[in-house]
Amino acid sequence: MFLNVANLSITYPGAVAPAVDNVTLGLRAGDIGVLIGPSGCGKTTLLRAVAGLERVSSGTIAIEREAVSKPGLHVPAEQRRIGMVFQDYALFPHLDLAGNVGFGIHHLPKSERASRVAEVLALVGLQGMEARFPHELSGGQQQRVALARALAPRPRLLLLDEPFSNLDVDLRERLAHEVRGILKAAGATALFVTHDQLEAFAIGDVIGVMHQGKLHQWDDAYALYHRPATRFVAEFIGHGVFTPARLSMQGNDVVVHTPLGALHDLEECPLPSAYEGGLCDVLLRADDIVHDDASPVKAQIVRKAFRGSEFLYTLQLTTGDVLMTHVPSHHNHEVGEWIGIRPEVDHVVTFARDAGATATPAPANAILVSAAGP
Repeated sequence: MFLNVANLSITYPGAVAPAVDNVTLGLRAGDIGVLIGPSGCGKTTLLRAVAGLERVSSGTIAIEREAVSKPGLHVPAEQRRIGMVFQDYALFPHLDLAGNVGFGIHHLPKSERASRVAEVLALVGLQGMEARFPHELSGGQQQRVALARALAPRPRLLLLDEPFSNLDVDLRERLAHEVRGILKAAGATALFVTHDQLEAFAIGDVIGVMHQGKLHQWDDAYALYHRPATRFVAEFIGHGVFTPARLSMQGNDVVVHTPLGALHDLEECPLPSAYEGGLCDVLLRADDIVHDDASPVKAQIVRKAFRGSEFLYTLQLTTGDVLMTHVPSHHNHEVGEWIGIRPEVDHVVTFARDAGATATPAPANAILVSAAGP
């Protein structure tokens, strides 16, 4: 692994709990890793430790197999050959773009420095703008200048701390896609911190979900959404709710009994014996619930959020159970209205009833194979 973080903990003096608690992750050369989680989860502290701005309490950080942080060893930040991009851009207002981007490569001869500045400005789509000043640029352009400045010295690792948080919501996801393209074109290895899931999905090859200092899962976006490692990841990623369910057997098939009705023909599901009495909580995503006027199951709209091409409806069944669903925006129903819904689920993620955030789901694939027989 290009970046290897092993059993890392960081505890501040006087703190009750560690800010980073026994975290292990690896990042391959050329990949973009993202740390995501609620405020105070430890993601920025972890990023600062990789940068050399925080000392570790235990564990090791290694870059290209060279230990840079561990108890008794702390390679200073300026010796780690790491570039950083911050949320406030930190551009010098009195310098033009050539001066800003070339700030970290003054050791190069003037002609070589000018060539490198032009090269990275072209990489970020700002070619020919060396003489412009930061105040003449949009927020998105300023962020790309900050990225060009960080790339100019050819760092072996690039760290980005919530770089889009000062930008308009509509611009963030688009710029995340642009930045991913820039980093891939530069062959850069990067670690990115954000609280925005759409940014994380847009830019990351691998994404880590943190909560209360712990790394719950380090995986690709598809796995986080469809194969969450803990109940916290299941709740934090995407839109969905847990609803009480009971598992039973019909022949060699498992049936999941929910307030929405029975779920049959599932590709993946644990056996009822995974839980006492087969009782569990099942995760139902918004895309597991389909609006269908002909369905006998009705739900009342208690909240709606317009997302352009669709609404995100929060629904309540007659049982009091709450569900969520994505509905095309031409189905513009009012809050309080009852609509027909049906489940469209091919696999379920289940947890013990009322389990805590660190609870893991019951395994599915191997269990179904054993249920069906050879």
